[in-house]
Amino acid sequence: MSKVPRMTSNQEKLRIVIVGGVAGGATAAARARRMNSQAEITILEKGPAVSFANCGLPYHLGGEIEQRGKLLVATAELFWNRFRVGVRTQHEVTSIDREQQRVNGRTTDGTPFSLPYDRLILSTGSEPNHPPFFEPNSKNVFHLWTLDDMDHTLAAMQDRSVQRATVVGAGFVGLEVVEQLVHRGIAVTLIERNPQVLGPLDREMAKLIEDELKSKGVAMHLGGAIVSFTYDHHIATAVNLSDGTSIPTDLVIVGAGVRPRTQLAGEAGLTIGYTGGVQVNAYMQTNDPNIYAVGDMVEYHHGVFDKPMRIPLAGPANRAGRVAGAHAALGKSNNQQSPSMGSVIGTCIVRVFGLAAGSTGLNEKGCQAAKIDYRTATIQAPHHASYFPGAKNLTLKVIYRAGDGKLLGAQAVGAEGCDKRLDVIATVLHFGGTIEDLTKLDLAYAPPFGSAKDPLHMAAFVAENDLQHVPTLAEFDSDLDGMQIVDVRNATEIDKLPLAGAKWIPIDELAQRWTELDPARPTVTVCHSGKRAHIAACWLQGQGFANVKNLNGGMSIRSLIV
Repeated sequence: MSKVPRMTSNQEKLRIVIVGGVAGGATAAARARRMNSQAEITILEKGPAVSFANCGLPYHLGGEIEQRGKLLVATAELFWNRFRVGVRTQHEVTSIDREQQRVNGRTTDGTPFSLPYDRLILSTGSEPNHPPFFEPNSKNVFHLWTLDDMDHTLAAMQDRSVQRATVVGAGFVGLEVVEQLVHRGIAVTLIERNPQVLGPLDREMAKLIEDELKSKGVAMHLGGAIVSFTYDHHIATAVNLSDGTSIPTDLVIVGAGVRPRTQLAGEAGLTIGYTGGVQVNAYMQTNDPNIYAVGDMVEYHHGVFDKPMRIPLAGPANRAGRVAGAHAALGKSNNQQSPSMGSVIGTCIVRVFGLAAGSTGLNEKGCQAAKIDYRTATIQAPHHASYFPGAKNLTLKVIYRAGDGKLLGAQAVGAEGCDKRLDVIATVLHFGGTIEDLTKLDLAYAPPFGSAKDPLHMAAFVAENDLQHVPTLAEFDSDLDGMQIVDVRNATEIDKLPLAGAKWIPIDELAQRWTELDPARPTVTVCHSGKRAHIAACWLQGQGFANVKNLNGGMSIRSLIV
């Protein structure tokens, strides 16, 4: 239930103050106005602009978004003319007086200000992590978080002849920056302290993106710890790693994660959760019923973990702003005009040159951390009918609970169609669905758009077979020593990706040659992607083989890691 905020008298205008005018804050202001045409609404923004598209910054850096103005979603003038919302940029709030219900701060030129509120919505967001080797005064080392960051980076690229760039951090923003710098003809080195790119993906799925990066000439140092930068008059000339490697560079962009900006909230006595974000209820209220918080600074309820988590993504931030704006303006929740926030499951996606990669829900690391008994199924399929021109390969992995098949998460990598499949699975996750539910979905089909058996269906069918032991899947990285390995690929495939110790029986010869195998031995069938191996495993099960499994994802997935 929501907490009841203090109401104003009929003669008073409700005063709503919003701290932070990007994403959640801007959405909250617009929604509050639509819900209450009489309220006095003010946005206080520390920076020079409100409601800019920070997700678009890398694409302007690379020139794909040509006009800087396209990044300005809404201006102070628009907020006033359309919504009668007052916007005060370059106004930093430094303290909250909850007893007097006032925010205090200073402008960029040092002028103090104080503003009363009846409802306060905090949308202070997050800020980039500053590694110890980061020198704030550097002339060519930047974050890419604000419009100012982007402008300074572009200015440095114009002032200096940038031929080599180093990107620190292989998360979503880091990979977007890598792509755009390569498009500009710059030689790029990517450094990531973890052993893989894109932490939300499992290692074999991330390897598909790593191979794409290599194919575009990107040099990668995964598991590389930076110990220092070499500077010459505040200009970084090299990045130095713990293994002794020194990487010459003309430009460095650091994307080493973010942390929530909760100092203002914490100093005001608002409750900070165990993950470091502000605790809120379903209507984005803090422990003070007159103060709301939204966006990267808060903990959301994770719909699969079933516990609070920080999920710094633009989609949830905007939804949270809408919820907080309505509730702050109306002061109540028991009606359709002021809905609750609902759960968040972390659905995300990124484009990396010719591929897209994304995930939703839990990955394997998340399942292991939560001590969930889980299974996985991985398939490769064309994103639309294979016989229709332009079909491109899609790799889809679903994660589900052993026993009841409850869907836990999914990942997709491919040239086309990743977003569509992830969005559908995210919907099933939202409603607590199962693998069986996924098999029954009625999806749009015509040859230019999909297949009669969509890749979603195929992944669900494979998982359903695994749950029903017809047959069980062997994980792609399983230790096959001592197993009877039956390789049903053709000769050309085996020449490209040999598998030591396997008995080669092409799939079309298995019905005649299966008697060459020992039914008493633990057996695993193998092909390129798992489809033919499934046929083989079913055949052998039917002939009395008591312990036979199909290699999950086939050799195309196993060869990425093993």
